[in-house]
Amino acid sequence: MWQQLHEKIITGDIKGLARSISLVENEYPGYEELLQSLPVSLSKITGITGPPGAGKSTLTDALIGQIVNEGKKVAVLCVDPSSPFNLGAVLGDRIRMSDWYTHPNVYIRSLATRGTMGGLHPKIIEITDMLKASVFDHIIVETVGVGQSEIEIAGLADVTVVVVVPEAGDEIQTMKAGLMEIADIFVVNKSDRPDADTFVRNLKQMLAPSFGKHYNEVPVIKTAAAKKEGVPELFDSIKHMLRKTHQSDRKFWLLADRAWQLIQQKRMKGLDKAELKKEIEDNWQKGNFNLYKFIAGK
Repeated sequence: MWQQLHEKIITGDIKGLARSISLVENEYPGYEELLQSLPVSLSKITGITGPPGAGKSTLTDALIGQIVNEGKKVAVLCVDPSSPFNLGAVLGDRIRMSDWYTHPNVYIRSLATRGTMGGLHPKIIEITDMLKASVFDHIIVETVGVGQSEIEIAGLADVTVVVVVPEAGDEIQTMKAGLMEIADIFVVNKSDRPDADTFVRNLKQMLAPSFGKHYNEVPVIKTAAAKKEGVPELFDSIKHMLRKTHQSDRKFWLLADRAWQLIQQKRMKGLDKAELKKEIEDNWQKGNFNLYKFIAGK
């Protein structure tokens, strides 16, 4: 089965791609072989992140329009908060981007964080690798706005766009240790609101000391995504950054962390907790039970 899905992925069959993502998400038999069969791809990922209410989805919607107008294909992963009941996506960004849902050059998928602290889906690397192996010219990952813990996106994305709004005010101080350091591009959205220019000026002043740590100076772009204002300039900046991206140490740490998790899962696969409990009970009855000797014998 995975051979057929592999063919569907690389030829851009949307139904086959959607099925493949579900297969990997739920770890159905054959998913590992499917992932191992994916070709190496040089496709780039744009990450869009920032605090809740900054207008990330509206901005993403406007960027889709820019990409489609150039005759390009785009895949969008919208990582939503998880439902506490079924771990499914709560917000459903596809509803907010309904204009593109049936467009032949656009693929949009909502994913749930499933409780991960970094604001991303636990299989985000696998899913983006499938998208990269397919026919898309651009891949956008829009993440949950969870603040400083959301720096995983900097390892995944080739360009990270951090979206804020003029009202953020003192919140910028709290972001400095997290989001401030991961931005390749800062977007001040809803910039038609009062005090936007003052906010932009203050933001640039805060960024000035960190320029030495960045490959390039961090652009600050004003947008009003709902009115499509500033979006062409943002898209041009993203394309410019994508052409100049270099390998980030964060990317290798993210991949190392994922490799560590996968190796751990693989080595734990043969262990059954109920069987462990029974073995411990049996050994306990014999007396002198030592947990650490028990583990060493496994």
